[in-house]
Amino acid sequence: MNKKDIKKGIVPYVVLLVIMIGVIYFFNVLNVKVNDLTYDKFMASLNEVKELNIVPSIDGGVYNITGKMKDYGEKESFRVQVPMSEDVMTRITEANDKYDFKMTTESDPNGSVWLLVVFQFLPLLLVGVFAFVVISKQIGGNNKSFDFGKSRAKLDDHQKKVTFNDVAGLKEEKEELKELIDFLKNPKRFQKLGARIPKGVLLVGPPGTGKTLLARAVAGEANVPFYYISGSDFVELFVGVGASRVRDMFRQAKHNAPCLIFIDEIDAVGRQRGTGLGGGHDEREQTLNQLLTEMDGFGANEGIIIIAATNRADVLDPALLRPGRFDRQVTVNLPDVKAREEILSVHARNKILDKNVTLGNLAKRTPGFSGADLENLLNEAALLAVRRNKDAITMSEVDEATDRVLMGPAKKSKKYTEDEKKLVSYHEAGHVVLGLKLNSANIVQKVTIIPRSYAGGYAMMVPKEEKYTQTKRELLEQITGLLGGRVSEELNFGEITTGAHNDFEKATKIARAMVTEYGMSDLGPVQLEHQTEGVFLGRDYNKSRNFSDIVAHEIDEEIRKIVGECYKKATEILKANADLVKLIADALLERETLTKEQIEYLVEHKELPEDTTLEDMTLEELKDLAKEKDIKGYSKLNKDELIRLLEANNVEAEVEEEKKDE
Repeated sequence: MNKKDIKKGIVPYVVLLVIMIGVIYFFNVLNVKVNDLTYDKFMASLNEVKELNIVPSIDGGVYNITGKMKDYGEKESFRVQVPMSEDVMTRITEANDKYDFKMTTESDPNGSVWLLVVFQFLPLLLVGVFAFVVISKQIGGNNKSFDFGKSRAKLDDHQKKVTFNDVAGLKEEKEELKELIDFLKNPKRFQKLGARIPKGVLLVGPPGTGKTLLARAVAGEANVPFYYISGSDFVELFVGVGASRVRDMFRQAKHNAPCLIFIDEIDAVGRQRGTGLGGGHDEREQTLNQLLTEMDGFGANEGIIIIAATNRADVLDPALLRPGRFDRQVTVNLPDVKAREEILSVHARNKILDKNVTLGNLAKRTPGFSGADLENLLNEAALLAVRRNKDAITMSEVDEATDRVLMGPAKKSKKYTEDEKKLVSYHEAGHVVLGLKLNSANIVQKVTIIPRSYAGGYAMMVPKEEKYTQTKRELLEQITGLLGGRVSEELNFGEITTGAHNDFEKATKIARAMVTEYGMSDLGPVQLEHQTEGVFLGRDYNKSRNFSDIVAHEIDEEIRKIVGECYKKATEILKANADLVKLIADALLERETLTKEQIEYLVEHKELPEDTTLEDMTLEELKDLAKEKDIKGYSKLNKDELIRLLEANNVEAEVEEEKKDE
């Protein structure tokens, strides 16, 4: 901040200080009434005195007397000077004995002077100190009270340096951005062949995929000034402020060129102009207009590269995306299995993992997880390990953390009726069997009948392979697998429940996409529905119908036909494997949760593997174990509390050693 800005910032506080001093002076001085009495009048009024204070003068010639009369108001007093003599003091003392008023005598004249100074000037001193502290903070904190039009962009100081080594799984994206860094470090290498570096790079992708982290890594790799700002920092209540901030941001950047500017969530300010119900947004549109002009207008901003991030590229103004502004779009997709393993390795650096935890297997079990989801998963696992008093994160905590991220915490306090528990077990067993018998259906990694969120139980189903495209057979078998729960209910109980509503939602969505978007029905290879450009009308209004009412009826018929055929196929498979459905359902009733490994063992050996961990045991088995080990206070505990009690007594280690010996 320059001297002129400092003076502007100090002026209002100086005015405020003067006003406060004036107010204090008015109440302390002007609002107090002091009556000056003569010696004769004072001596004649001793019978009316209420309180008296006698202070000898510094030169020792007179007494300075102050006090109040009985008929005085609260802020009214008198003062008088009388000769310093024994006769005067005798008369005052006799009057005090007779009329019994309050009298004090100050023996040290110097002490009274200092006391007077302290009480008169201490309030003013405190006010001055307070005003000085406030003004200092405002100046030292880069006061922006009157700087509405100043840029909110902050300069990265590299205190927490992030490099490309901290960004896992984005190999191609990092290569694109390394080119920018190379240009900033050695521009002549590009200019020699007439190459022009992109003025702007737009990072597009779902939330949590690492767009902001990637920009921070660019700041860590580049030895140039790096400014960062959010799109919402431009938008203000007052019209024209956002445009002023854009101008100020580029003015600062020009003084520090070459440099990088990172705008996070640019869709907050870069939305299409003149669209939406009710017209546009004047302040946001003015800000966008200024941003467009600064990026590529009459003036040149050489050496300034803009990096922006958004997950809503579809709502951005076309003028923002044209060559010369954001020349290049870098799509940051959800990580594949290899990238997920790399991301997990980065986030596992500061965590203690048990030797049985394999990040490669965990990566295979988490398709669709973003980088933020994976970081959250390991953090939840670490929190669970601490809660269970463990020295390392085991697969038990990782499994529970995965369930928490997907479905929320388990509702173990919720009580099933026996009939409901059995029905849920057969429902989930239907999903498992179809996953085992269909080649292209999603396989079940884990199945549980412990309720979470709004689900009474759930099966974690993942594709056998992650691919960019899917065949018609694969989609049909996915629908068939989703219908397995309802089919199993109907076959084993002769009843249907509401438990399959989410399965139907997913199955219908796939079937409708096959008919209207993928051309995988008897209606032929025609796209009948697509998303429109009306980005401000809401998702329910975005789907355009390019067909008549007759075709709409045919679409409904095709969807019902696809779902009906899949339902029939699921029924045939589950009827042919009724014994396997019962075997898995009974195992779920016993254990409540089965992993992929336990399911495969059950299918092969027709029985579950023996318990090796406390988490795999039932509540009754845990209580028997606690009784056998002579551990007190176990009878009223639930399963989690009992596991923690047994672990605290090192029972799990003893059980594992016994299994090894056997």
